[in-house]
Amino acid sequence: MTAPLLLLDLDGTLTDSYPGIASSVVHAFTAAGLTVPTPAELRSFVGPPLHDALVARGFSPTQSGELVAHYRTAYGAGGMFENSVFPGVLDALRALRQAGAALLVATSKPEVYAVPICEHLGIAPLVDGIFGASLEASTATKAAVVARALTGRDDTEARLMVGDRSHDVHGARANGVDCVGVAWGYAEPGELEDAGAVEVVATPADLVASATRRLGLA
Repeated sequence: MTAPLLLLDLDGTLTDSYPGIASSVVHAFTAAGLTVPTPAELRSFVGPPLHDALVARGFSPTQSGELVAHYRTAYGAGGMFENSVFPGVLDALRALRQAGAALLVATSKPEVYAVPICEHLGIAPLVDGIFGASLEASTATKAAVVARALTGRDDTEARLMVGDRSHDVHGARANGVDCVGVAWGYAEPGELEDAGAVEVVATPADLVASATRRLGLA
């Protein structure tokens, strides 16, 4: 029998990645000679693909590409490890595995960063796969990552996404998967509910209870 599948966002869901992302965005804007975003604006960069976030702020594709290149210089040089696992998350992953769920990380972060981050923070041994975006902006969407994570899997199995931003909900829904939101991430008030999350949980322990119930493991 195929194990029910839980897809897990990374930034803002499993890890508090704001410090490294914020410092790398600051580096990118400074290197490009642009005004550095405010702390509130920096927070909004956590989650969505960076190129998309920049275009949404009015930057041209060329400007966005330049900023992404500067960002990756800082992020790859160490910014990606300015990161920590949210309290209770590793215990939640262990409980979900023990309950019988298959766990896959599905993140808009490029996979070349996602894999070493998960290894560094002790997440990798607790999941069954790590799926991230490519470095090409055109294939960096959450929907594309979720689709790749689901490729080759039994389409009759129970499946559920967990994330902290609206693009997690929309990316899951594009693949016919419901999404449970987490309240400890980077969403604006009401963002997850407005996007259509089936539930928003307050703690990792609440996530375990919700996921096991929704996957038919409870």
